[in-house]
Amino acid sequence: MKKLLYVLGLTTAVSVSATIAFAETKVGAIFDLTGGLNIYGIQQNNALQLAIESINAAGGVNGEPVTIVGYDAQSELAKYTQFAQTAVLRDGISAMFAGLTSSSREAIRPIFRKANIPYFYSSLYEGGACDKQTFVTGSSASQQLSVLIKWAVENYGKKIYIMAPDYNFGTISGHWIHEYAKQNGAEVVGEDYLALSVTDYAPTLQKIQAAKPDVVVALPVGSNQTGFLEQFAAAGLKDTIGVVSTNYGSGNQQVVVSPQAGEGLVSAMGYFPSVESKANAEFKAAWEAKYGTDTPIIAGAVDVWNAAHLWAAAANKAGTSSPVDVIKALEGGLTFEAPNGTVALEAGSHHLRQDIYIARGNDKHGFDIVQTFASSAPAYENQKCNLIENPGLAEHFTPEN
Repeated sequence: MKKLLYVLGLTTAVSVSATIAFAETKVGAIFDLTGGLNIYGIQQNNALQLAIESINAAGGVNGEPVTIVGYDAQSELAKYTQFAQTAVLRDGISAMFAGLTSSSREAIRPIFRKANIPYFYSSLYEGGACDKQTFVTGSSASQQLSVLIKWAVENYGKKIYIMAPDYNFGTISGHWIHEYAKQNGAEVVGEDYLALSVTDYAPTLQKIQAAKPDVVVALPVGSNQTGFLEQFAAAGLKDTIGVVSTNYGSGNQQVVVSPQAGEGLVSAMGYFPSVESKANAEFKAAWEAKYGTDTPIIAGAVDVWNAAHLWAAAANKAGTSSPVDVIKALEGGLTFEAPNGTVALEAGSHHLRQDIYIARGNDKHGFDIVQTFASSAPAYENQKCNLIENPGLAEHFTPEN
């Protein structure tokens, strides 16, 4: 019996020793790796993998390696809630990186709020999400549309038509387009909000022809809606009507559309591969070494890269990956030299102050930057979300409220 107890004790000691030696910090990931949204999700996931590798190469978080527990949402909203619950209840994660569409974000952020785990949403979006546990590293409408609509009115004219997807991102962005059009003395002469499954845009093109706008604000999401751009050009409308967007290129649409359709289209986003900086050169070199050069890097990938590094910086600053302490450290004011320029986390709104670029599509399936708006603040979110003074605030504000 004594011998048996000795063996059991030795086994326990070895087990504890192994746990100490191989201690790790887990983070969760839910991205659309398959389905219609994988043109974004694959790069988001690749960026997280590359970021965690770089963080581990630099010593990890508080001396511990970081591992990713990842899930494929398959471009299905129900999968997001299923996997978010699993990550919280089973996987023991310290942070979550997830989501592309606003509907996916809104479905899962209550789960992480209840679990009090920092959730990083890394995608451009319509803006207004305020939540103590949610941190947004993509650009918001108040950063993108504010400068894009002004630029469009100055360069194309005052009559605007909206083509957008029929869910949060499209409809709320539509409200913002109305707001910024009014501020710039312009008007919306027509609008069409379409399901992601639509492939025939003839009815929309007929409405555009009848409305005779100077510029279309097109916000296509997913591979089907990218077809709008081809059909718009094929109908000859591109010759007389400008096209601007806050998400054209966000899924590398410029690669799949023809030069006839893509050349001259104007996009405003927080990142383009043509950004010139040391940080971007180093990031692109690391990306290309791991993933090659076949597909240009999208803004959402950089948003995830930035999120992972901000989380790691906060955990190291806090001296622990404990979610409560990391959230406090994130709110302490952090900056990061990112591929898209210096980004700074706004403590009250949990959004990033960052550069916004206006770029024009060229005939080589790429973009040429035409104007830079440095250190653009998430103005609307800073106005609505004071999560330091009101930590219990959990709301998605829109221009209507």
